[in-house]
Amino acid sequence: MSGKNGRAQRHIGGMAAWGAALGLVLTPLGGWAQPASAPAARETLRASLSDPAQSQVRWSAVVPAGWNGTLLLWSRGYSPRIGDPEVIPPRAREALLAQGYALAASDYGAGGWALAQAVPAQQATIRAFAAQYGAPKRVIAWGNSMGGLVTTALAEDRRSGIDGAIAMCPSIGGAVGMMNMVLDGAFVFKTLAAPDAGLLLTGISDDRANGARAQAAVDAAMQTPQGRARVALAGVLGGLPGWTRGDRPQPGATDYAAQTDEIGAVFTGALFPPRADQEARAGGVYSWNERIDYAAQLRLSGRYAHVAAMYRAAGLNLRADLAKLASAPRVKADRAAVRYMMAHYTPTARPVVPILSLQAVGDGLTSPSLQRAYVDAAGPRMAQAMWLKQAGHCVATADQMVMALRHLEARITMGRWPARPAGAVAHTPPPMLRPCLRGRVCR
Repeated sequence: MSGKNGRAQRHIGGMAAWGAALGLVLTPLGGWAQPASAPAARETLRASLSDPAQSQVRWSAVVPAGWNGTLLLWSRGYSPRIGDPEVIPPRAREALLAQGYALAASDYGAGGWALAQAVPAQQATIRAFAAQYGAPKRVIAWGNSMGGLVTTALAEDRRSGIDGAIAMCPSIGGAVGMMNMVLDGAFVFKTLAAPDAGLLLTGISDDRANGARAQAAVDAAMQTPQGRARVALAGVLGGLPGWTRGDRPQPGATDYAAQTDEIGAVFTGALFPPRADQEARAGGVYSWNERIDYAAQLRLSGRYAHVAAMYRAAGLNLRADLAKLASAPRVKADRAAVRYMMAHYTPTARPVVPILSLQAVGDGLTSPSLQRAYVDAAGPRMAQAMWLKQAGHCVATADQMVMALRHLEARITMGRWPARPAGAVAHTPPPMLRPCLRGRVCR
């Protein structure tokens, strides 16, 4: 057998063998299904932790009859409410149980930016699981979005007792650096495109109302060439990628108008996210842009051509707008608030176990630049980024989650990262313009 048909058959055969190793069956449509004899699972009661310091935390676990000895500890993303302690997104739960993995999670005992509560709650959940079922042979922490940052915090703490971590679509760049990046984009937009829209950058008491004002201003800006140029500048400085919508094809490398449309589609959610809860927890303003040279930041971004092209099309003077930014009043942070957000949580980029970040190249709500900054700082031995050629926030499928899990397991077993799997792509996002790591100087 030769040619395309031969290659296709070999590919299908290889995929089937890979799936069989995971205990999954390749369907005629090319997807994965559980075998008919998937092991039955039993679920614990949803109980409060016995640890007095975590008595308000509820935890849950699901253990298959043929448990393979590995516990997967799930950390959920941001939610204003506590909710239930879901052990894994539903789309991946049955596939993982069929493979013999035990699943566990806690509700953190708090909603909102609950990093201060989440990390000890997740550590206590591991202890509670071990007391109930016996010590796992291996513990892998994983989570998405804010839960990816919780997972990162666990990976940097020897007390966690985990063997590896997967941070999916994660806020892995940390609270301070991530929100400084967000502030930059919002500041540029407010100063240049919406100075009279009543937008608040910090000190926000009503996130919903502020977001509504921001969305109205973005909608208006996207209707004019001048507004679109300024949205492009703000989006680039705020770290937004040029592809963000999963139902649209990725724009060409020089299709700056289409890239600006992609930035505009997620602009408000990405650059005007909730701050009120975080500032209340921190006790003040924790983001700043004093002494930031936005002209220099634009040059560092590697995306000057995009912004310059949009400004030329609009007949605007980019140098004049950058000068206006330079002279505009800046935001100053409260030192105590910064210290809180450094602790809850800004990473050190010194993980004590291998950590894998899994993200779509077109994630418009958690900038891919955050992953680049963390992996570059942590180094290739302990950290690696796995990229999916798709767009959207936290859109990994069950197959892709299992792919990442197997990749990390191979790293734990072999002591080195295996070759990039076929379902991932090579990708280098733009740099994080204001990286911030705990214990180091932040811009």
